[in-house]
Amino acid sequence: MRDRGLGDPAPRHVREIPSGGTRNSRAAALLAPATVFREMRCAVSGVVQEQAVGFAERWQEWKREREQRLAEPHGWLALVSLDWLADTPRAYPGLPGVWWQDEDAAHFDPQGADVVHEGAPVTGPLRFELVKSGPTTRVVAGEVEIEVARRGGYLIRVHDPAAPALGAFRGVPSYRPQPEWVLTGTFEPFDEPRPTTVGAVVEGLSHVYTAPGVVRFRHGADEHVLTAFNGTSGGLSILFTDGTSGVTTYAANRSLAVDAPAADGTVVLDFNRAVNLPCAFTDYATCPLPPEGNRLPFDVEAGELTPYERS
Repeated sequence: MRDRGLGDPAPRHVREIPSGGTRNSRAAALLAPATVFREMRCAVSGVVQEQAVGFAERWQEWKREREQRLAEPHGWLALVSLDWLADTPRAYPGLPGVWWQDEDAAHFDPQGADVVHEGAPVTGPLRFELVKSGPTTRVVAGEVEIEVARRGGYLIRVHDPAAPALGAFRGVPSYRPQPEWVLTGTFEPFDEPRPTTVGAVVEGLSHVYTAPGVVRFRHGADEHVLTAFNGTSGGLSILFTDGTSGVTTYAANRSLAVDAPAADGTVVLDFNRAVNLPCAFTDYATCPLPPEGNRLPFDVEAGELTPYERS
């Protein structure tokens, strides 16, 4: 016997009404199934409403944590400068010592300044050999942190907790969370991970990331495929644009973190958690652009909107 969905008609009431019953008792018996059905619908509606409230609350908690990270005293909003290192030692206004680069590394000579690197006082010259588009390192000088990164050549960026952008931060505007933007897809790994070169918001600059495969999903009647990069904790990171890019959302890119695929390759794409990259908030970032093919031909009206600072 098949299960009856909420859209099916109520079953016929087949219990025979005793001929000796009163008119009221017979009417009550006839009305009972409809009453029960209404109660069932109310109960199901209550469950759905409770699930919707829980969904919104979880999203709100995620948003709160996301904005807390953005507002950290030495985070992206604290950036106040970016300088590309020259091939000869050079001093930079307000910064200790001298900085330069060669073909293999970045160099810093504190020249007696009181600075710290990786928790230890710096007593002599430092050499930073970093991976292109990879992790960065920082030198602490008083209240500021000087970030060293390799993005093609080497650069230094200053994170200052007194940065105006940090003091003016009032959160990130977002679309209202909607369960219909939580989509299911399938991760399809490549035979071998592929180094993938993408452009950057800085003209002439490029980044190289490892793409382990693609994510395939459906929206409406159409199927879409997005190149995925390695994320955190075994998960994936997807850079994309869509029909809202440059209209209500940041033009260059947005990013979606995806949890590690299930054993059968299933992944969940929660576009309500699509976020802006640092370049949406500051001119001192060198964010990557999405890989070719990662522009979705529809409006993803979910996730973060263009920051207030760029509106």
